[in-house]
Amino acid sequence: MSETACKHIILMSRSRMLLIMCCLLPECLSLLTSASAIFSFILLCGVVLMVGFFNLEYYTVVPSIACSKIALLGQVLHPRQFVHSLVHCIMGVVVAWCCAFTIGGRYRSLGHPCTQDESSSGPEMCLNEYHLVLLLAGAFIGYSHSLVGVVYNMNYVSFHTMQQYKYLRFKGALPLVVKASAVQALYCLRSFLLLYFFMGYAPRAWICKTLDLSINSSIHSLDSVSSLLDLSLLYHLWISGTFLLLTWYITVLLFRIFVTEVYSFPVQSTFTEDAHQCLPKVITGTQPMILKFLALQDLALLSQHSPSRRLEVFSLSQPGGHPHIWTALSKECLSLLSDLTERLVAHHDTVATNGRAKSQSTGSNKRSTTSSEGSVTSVGMEDMKTPRPSALIRTPGSVFLRSSVGAGLRTPLTTPFTPDLDSPFSSPALRRLTGPLEPQGALSPGFSSIQSPHVMRRGPKLWSASTDSQLNGSPPPSPGPAPSPSQAQLKPSFLVTFLQNRKDQVKNFLAKRMLIMYLFNKLPEASSQALFADSQVHIWALQGLSHLVAASFSEDQYGIVQTTLPTILSTLLLLQEAVDRHFKLPHTSSKPGHCSCSMGDDSYKTLRFALRSTLKTAVYRITATFGGHLHAVQMSAEHRKRLQHFLEYKE
Repeated sequence: MSETACKHIILMSRSRMLLIMCCLLPECLSLLTSASAIFSFILLCGVVLMVGFFNLEYYTVVPSIACSKIALLGQVLHPRQFVHSLVHCIMGVVVAWCCAFTIGGRYRSLGHPCTQDESSSGPEMCLNEYHLVLLLAGAFIGYSHSLVGVVYNMNYVSFHTMQQYKYLRFKGALPLVVKASAVQALYCLRSFLLLYFFMGYAPRAWICKTLDLSINSSIHSLDSVSSLLDLSLLYHLWISGTFLLLTWYITVLLFRIFVTEVYSFPVQSTFTEDAHQCLPKVITGTQPMILKFLALQDLALLSQHSPSRRLEVFSLSQPGGHPHIWTALSKECLSLLSDLTERLVAHHDTVATNGRAKSQSTGSNKRSTTSSEGSVTSVGMEDMKTPRPSALIRTPGSVFLRSSVGAGLRTPLTTPFTPDLDSPFSSPALRRLTGPLEPQGALSPGFSSIQSPHVMRRGPKLWSASTDSQLNGSPPPSPGPAPSPSQAQLKPSFLVTFLQNRKDQVKNFLAKRMLIMYLFNKLPEASSQALFADSQVHIWALQGLSHLVAASFSEDQYGIVQTTLPTILSTLLLLQEAVDRHFKLPHTSSKPGHCSCSMGDDSYKTLRFALRSTLKTAVYRITATFGGHLHAVQMSAEHRKRLQHFLEYKE
C-alpha cells in the first residue's frame, strides 16, 4: 500500500470521527441541560454534602477497638450507628435512582403500562422490577458501607509519617480508591443477589401493595437464577455500585487529606488576645482532640526542622526570666508518657493476676489472710504514688483527661481492654483485683511488677511482709487493730446468699455454651491494640522531647533543659521497661496482615511497634548527643545501668 493511500485512509477515518462527534454533541448537550439531568446532579451534590457532614461528625483520631465479638455487636447495634446506617441506605437509594435515570431504557421508571386484558376497564400500571432491583441494590450498598465503616474503622483518621502536598497525596491514593470501590461493589453485589434470591418477594409485594402496582405475569420475576444471571443486569448493578462507592470514598479521602494537613502553631504571641492559639496553650488546653494531635505533630516537626522556632522554645519570659514555654511543653509530654507507663503497668498486673503470668498457691492465700492487717503500714507512701490494681486503667479515649489534684480523685474512665467483671469467665482473683476502691486507711497492696526503684510499684505481697522484715533484720510491723466481735459475727442474710448462689449457677451454665464463649471471649490482639490506640501522640511526644533535648546541647543558652533532664531520662527508661515487659506477653509481638481492598485505615494495629522503635531511637538520640556527660545526671543505680547499655549501643 502506497503512502498516499495510507494518508487518504487516515483522513477518511478522522472525518468520520468528526462527523460522529458533531452528531452526538447536540444530543449530549441536550441530555446534560435537561431538567431531569440537572435535578439528578443537584441530588448527587446533596448526597456528597451529606456524606461529608457524616464524616465530620463521626471521624475520630483514636480508633474504637472492640475487644470481643459482643462488644463489636454492641457498636453495630448502637442507636448512633443505626441512624448512620439508615441515612446511608436512603442516600444509596437516591444515588441508585440517579444512575437508573442516567442508564434509561428498562431502568428508567418504577412502573410501566401493562398489557391490557379483555376484562380490564382501563389502563393498568405494572411494577418494573429492574428499576426496583437497582434501588434495592443502592440501599444494600449504602448499608454495607456503613457496616464496613464500623468493622474496619473507616472513621479513623491517621497521620502520615511522610508529609506530602495535598494534590500529590490525592493523586497517589486515587488508584487505590478506584480499586477499593470496584472490589467492594463486587462483594456487595454477590451478597445482594443471594439475599434477593431468597427474600426478593417481600419488597416486591410490599411495593406493589403500597403503590397499587400490578405484577406482569407475562414477564418472569428476577428472583430466579436465570434472571439474576443476566449479564446486562449484572453489569449495570456493578457499575452503579462502583460509582456510588467511588463518590463516597473520594469524599472520605479528601476529608482525611484536609483534616490531617500540617498546621504551624505560633510558639509565642505578641498580643494577649492571640495567646490561646499558641503551641503551649493548644497542647495543654482542653481543645478538641484533633487540635491536640496537630499541635503535637507541629512540636515534633519544629524540634527537627526549625532552629528558629526551637530558640523560641528555649527562650525566657520577659519580664521575670522564666522558661514558661519549655516547662509547659515538657510537662505535657512527660505527662502523656507517664500515663502510658501507668496503663502498661496496670495491664501487665491485670494479666499476671489473672493467672497467665503469676499464680498464687493455696498456702500463700492462707498467709495473706493472717498478715493482711500488718502489712498496711509498710506500703504507706509508696502505694500512694502507685496505680493500685483496684484503680481503673486509663484508656486511649481518656488519655487527655487529668486527675483532679485538689480533690485527690480521678475522672471516670473506661476500660475497653480489661476483663469484664460481670462476665461468666472472670476469675475470683480478677474480681478481687478490680474491686471497688477502699478507703485510704485500708489500702491493700499488691505485688511489685517492675524491678526498678523508680517504677510505680504495687508494694510487697500481703503474706511476705513479715518474712521480708525478718530476712532484713528489721522488727516485724505492729499488727493493726483487731476486728470487733460484732464485725466478726456479721454474716450475710439468707436472701443475699441465695441470690449469689443462683447468680453463680447462671454464670457456670452460660460458660458451658459455645455461642456465649464465642461472643464473650477476648480477641487475641485487641487488648494490646486498644492499649496503644492513641500512641501516635506518644510517638510525637517522644520525637519532640528527644530532638529538643539533643538540640539543647548546643542551642540552649540558659540551660533550662538541663534542669529537667533527669526527669526526662527516668520517664523514658521507665516507659522502655514497661514496653519491653508488655511485648513479652502473648499475642503482642505478631504483626497483623494488611487488607488493601478496603478504605479502612488499619495503621493503628502497628502503632505499638512504631512506639517501641521510636522510644529506643529517642533514648539513643539523647545518649549519642550527650555521651559521657550523662554520668553526672542524678538517677537510680538501675537506671544508670540501663542507660550505660544505651551508651555502649548494647540495647
